[in-house]
Amino acid sequence: MSDSGIQVAPVRRTQRVQIAMPVLVRGRQFEEATSTVAVNAHGCLVMLKTPVLREDQVSLVNPKTAEELPSKVVSLGKPEEGKVPVGIEFGEPSPLFWKINFPPDDWVTSVERKRPGTAAQKK
Repeated sequence: MSDSGIQVAPVRRTQRVQIAMPVLVRGRQFEEATSTVAVNAHGCLVMLKTPVLREDQVSLVNPKTAEELPSKVVSLGKPEEGKVPVGIEFGEPSPLFWKINFPPDDWVTSVERKRPGTAAQKK
């Protein structure tokens, strides 16, 4: 929080892509197959049934490539239908892990797409 009491959101390091991709999360005493909610070059958001704690060391496995990366739990959300949203961060940025193309830096935001007179609105 700032001195004025207003919470300031941290600046994102890389663009998030909302995509459901299969992933395997491995911890010390568990292994859970799940899907991502969102991914970026630094990690992902997944829904887990298995209870985990912030700072827990886990590995993410891309089942399509069998690539495995050491990672850690960085955030926990509110439980939804028996699962918890879990933010997982790679040990180091690894955008190629996902085997997808991330949007370019100059990708137009949704606000810009909704502006009157933009190409998206003209048909």
